[in-house]
Amino acid sequence: MVQLIQGKDITLAQLIDEFGLHFADDELFFSEWQQDLPELSDLEKQSLNEVKTEYLHLSKYPILEPVVKMVVLSPLLRLAGFYQPPFYMSSEQEVRISSEDEGMIIRGRIDILVFHPPLWVLVIEAKRADYSLVPAIPQALAYMLADATSAKPVFGFVTNGNEFRFIKLLKTETPQYALSDLFALDSRDDIYIVLKVLKHLAHLIRNS
Repeated sequence: MVQLIQGKDITLAQLIDEFGLHFADDELFFSEWQQDLPELSDLEKQSLNEVKTEYLHLSKYPILEPVVKMVVLSPLLRLAGFYQPPFYMSSEQEVRISSEDEGMIIRGRIDILVFHPPLWVLVIEAKRADYSLVPAIPQALAYMLADATSAKPVFGFVTNGNEFRFIKLLKTETPQYALSDLFALDSRDDIYIVLKVLKHLAHLIRNS
């Protein structure tokens, strides 16, 4: 297992100071989430429509923490091929998070799943489904920095069940990272794009 960088409260500023991490604002740096995306079959679209319908129904009520992974993440990863060779999954650790919203303390956690060949998946599980993805991004980058080599990019995927974002890290002499657009389950076709990107990343990682 890779050597992990610890610290649930790590910030982007710390990663920049300690590792020289640099945000790549060149759109071509992270073109994988925009270019050469596969088409989806009607059956795949139907499955995604069911995921969306089920999640939107369940989100009307207080959502238990495992629901995000069971209802949303697991079908996405299955359809993208991450439960098939050469991938295998290990669960790393959970990171406790909390924030204050209008005087109310909201507590949750980030579950880290690692697929080998490497894809880092961070799932924010909280009592509120709209918990921001912001705390997960520096955490993901910290783990990805520990896992990265200078030769190959490392990809990450963060979600709270309703929102999704992809991360790319390249550990050159000056480590660089970039983020995809933010996708939302309740936006019209975003869930289709999320699966397309996951399938494309699976293909790239499998053939790298």
